[in-house]
Amino acid sequence: MLDLFPEGFAEEQVGEAVELVAFTDEEGATRLRESFGEIVTSPVAPGWEEEWKRFHEPVTVGSLWIGPPWEQPEPGFIRVWIDPGQAFGTGAHPTTQLCLRILHELEPGSLLDVGCGSGVLAIAALMLGFGPVVAIDSDDAAVEATKRNASANLLELDVRHLDALNGSLPDAGIVLANIDLPTLTALAPPPSCRVLVTCGYPESDQPSFAGFDHSARHVLAEWAADLFTRE
Repeated sequence: MLDLFPEGFAEEQVGEAVELVAFTDEEGATRLRESFGEIVTSPVAPGWEEEWKRFHEPVTVGSLWIGPPWEQPEPGFIRVWIDPGQAFGTGAHPTTQLCLRILHELEPGSLLDVGCGSGVLAIAALMLGFGPVVAIDSDDAAVEATKRNASANLLELDVRHLDALNGSLPDAGIVLANIDLPTLTALAPPPSCRVLVTCGYPESDQPSFAGFDHSARHVLAEWAADLFTRE
């Protein structure tokens, strides 16, 4: 989808199905129809440049308000402005919210965000007092989005272009990985990691990691997040 639509796209749950909505113009809609045929049922509406913004509505998780720059934060919350651009992550997805819930329960310390996307979790961790925080991703768009969002929140964040499965991961006491299960199960947390937070898979999946004890599980909308610890 990103190859076809560099402007980005969003996913919405529609019953038991997932609907993908591309942010594009009439020319892009033609590419969409050529690639996916009759799957495309909706015409391009006038004013699409503003219409796509309705997919990025603010959310609140614990003490955090997370929303796009064109929205005003609710009073009494820690404000996190996120504009995902071409990267995945607005704070609205259940896996992101599960990770944010767990962050509220952890004692702040050094943290590594593996697969940072648009930087939601890394930025929220800084806002909650974690540090130092390092964010890594193998996708150029994600790295740029995270840097941009950190700057928009007036934060200095260590963001690196790095493949989590090739080479050693940066040291951190807490490793947070909201990524796909195959990548997750192949992940090798650094020796300094004592707390591992994993997410990005359905509730039916039960990952395990050598040397770590399973401490807690959170579930939201059939997605799961797990907390692992080791001595």
